[in-house]
Amino acid sequence: MTDELLALGLSEHGLVSHGEHIALDAESSRCFSLLQQDARASGLNIVAASGFRSYASQLSIFNAKWRGDRPVLDDTDRPLSRETYSEEQWLHRILRFSALPGTSRHHWGTDLDVFDPTLLPQGRNLALTPSEYTETGCFASLTRWLDHAIADGHSHGFQRPYDVDRGGVSIEPWHLSYLPRAEQLRPHQSPDALRELWDRLPDLRPQGYEVVSPCLDEIFARYVL
Repeated sequence: MTDELLALGLSEHGLVSHGEHIALDAESSRCFSLLQQDARASGLNIVAASGFRSYASQLSIFNAKWRGDRPVLDDTDRPLSRETYSEEQWLHRILRFSALPGTSRHHWGTDLDVFDPTLLPQGRNLALTPSEYTETGCFASLTRWLDHAIADGHSHGFQRPYDVDRGGVSIEPWHLSYLPRAEQLRPHQSPDALRELWDRLPDLRPQGYEVVSPCLDEIFARYVL
């Protein structure tokens, strides 16, 4: 039962602190430390902007975007207007960059978003958008270093699950996943697991539930990796 709860972001079992405000699975944390050491030897300072994210935290993010209280971006990083989309269209715009609660890889403690604060221009806040990680973006050197580390098999088990655009989630060059543990948890995320959770605990249903629920199988097929 522990892995089932972990997969949905309903448990913090086995998590350890990895720097300020970041929690990771213990083995993921150990291997990320090794990756950080390798990066420092190459003159880079890789840190995590986020790691474990609970179901409640993901629910808060999703609900704020559903209401239009938090920006929803298009593929060129421009904010979209809630009023110009149907509810189902708005759902898919949200899912392009933000997971439905209960489907996020960040629930597992194996996945993290990384950047190098020394490369961020002064006075600019981290946005975690694809343009920051392109050849002309501020984190271009970090992207190249990770490309080589992963291709050469020197990434200590970390891979990029969103390395290409498959028509669902946008490309996320900043998102790393510790696959040895992630692959153990992934099968426990399923439409049936979420339906059972929402039937048992209706307070955990996301806003827009009436739109989300009929689309759940499509959401898993298109956005859940």
